[in-house]
Amino acid sequence: MSTEVAVIAVDGGELPLGGGLLALVRPALDQLEPGGMLAVLSRCRGVREDLPAWCRAQRHEYLNVEETDNGLDRHLIARGRFSVPYPTAVDRRPIEPDDGRLTNADVFKAAPMPPHADPITGFAPRGARVEPGGPSYPFTLNERDRVAPPEVAVLYDQAVSSQWDATTDIPWSKVKSLPADLERALIQIMTFLAENELSALYLPSRFIAQIHPAYAEVAMFLATQLADEARHIDVFLKRARLCGRTLGISSVTTSRSLLSLLQTEDFTEAAFLLSVLGEGTFLDLLSFIERYAPDEATAELIRRARNDESRHVHFGLAHVRAGLTADPGLYGRLEAAVRRRAAALHGIDGVPAPLQDALTVLATGSTESRALAQGHEAFRELLETMHLNRVRRLGNAGFTPAQAELISDLHTPNFM
Repeated sequence: MSTEVAVIAVDGGELPLGGGLLALVRPALDQLEPGGMLAVLSRCRGVREDLPAWCRAQRHEYLNVEETDNGLDRHLIARGRFSVPYPTAVDRRPIEPDDGRLTNADVFKAAPMPPHADPITGFAPRGARVEPGGPSYPFTLNERDRVAPPEVAVLYDQAVSSQWDATTDIPWSKVKSLPADLERALIQIMTFLAENELSALYLPSRFIAQIHPAYAEVAMFLATQLADEARHIDVFLKRARLCGRTLGISSVTTSRSLLSLLQTEDFTEAAFLLSVLGEGTFLDLLSFIERYAPDEATAELIRRARNDESRHVHFGLAHVRAGLTADPGLYGRLEAAVRRRAAALHGIDGVPAPLQDALTVLATGSTESRALAQGHEAFRELLETMHLNRVRRLGNAGFTPAQAELISDLHTPNFM
């Protein structure tokens, strides 16, 4: 028999084991360290047989029973060493909201992500005490440095607070009738944007089920990214169809480029190609479209989409920056991924012709020859701006100037 002194006692009164006594016994044992002692006071004689049997089944140690001076049974139990882990003092420390606001960044500080996650913990939220003996889940992204940038909780909070309604937040009544040439150009641009945003919707969704719930903030952020992309597809197609029922052209260049993006199997490579390079380049494209937008509604929907995309780019940069810090060899993998995409587009020299023409017309609002010359120059300036900003962005992610120049030059002419 153990000689340890009981540290918790519960009074079960007349309760039988299966009639409510366990609702006192189990939580009390849960507060003990393995080997800790629990005294159960009981007036129910049936507990003398039922409690030892329950302890054997639950792998706790039933020590003895003795009758007290006032006629109660006093059962002694030692908590089993193979039960749910004991909560430490740190685990039990409450989070204190700042000025009444409780953000995920606050939770992140109180419950930091582990460097490695055990697939056996399944969908248990980070910080939950997991009962031994459960199944192993098929999560493959189980290492923090491969999944979660330090800023992810802040980015998630920003994403949630920045959601908007594609039906009511765009001044659709301010769409105005356009000249036929400008209308066709706008339809083509919106078609192109929607097609690329479809790829940005499908690619991140492939990885959510691979992310261990210990890094749930990443999956949660990606869920907001999917919501953003769905909303962008919605507004782009609505704007195109306000011009007419027929959409623009889906080019072979776009199709081949987006297929090569969708075929990316590695999460970090996908975040790099999509969010750092693709959506980063789209920030400049959207700024261009907003600058030359033919009406207030078009400018507003583009502005809102660009704000969303900037969060996606920030996540990609933070993810890649953290990855390069943890693994300097990551650069070689990312360059190889860019080269594979470039090889998949071998023989394609430039931006899809329908998009190039549409952006040229948008920049002038006219197909008059002198105006088109100015529009073409604006388009060429856009390409140069895209390159310069890609190089700058890659430098912020941790690449050397030479590496950044090389990767930017190899980036797909489809932009995304």
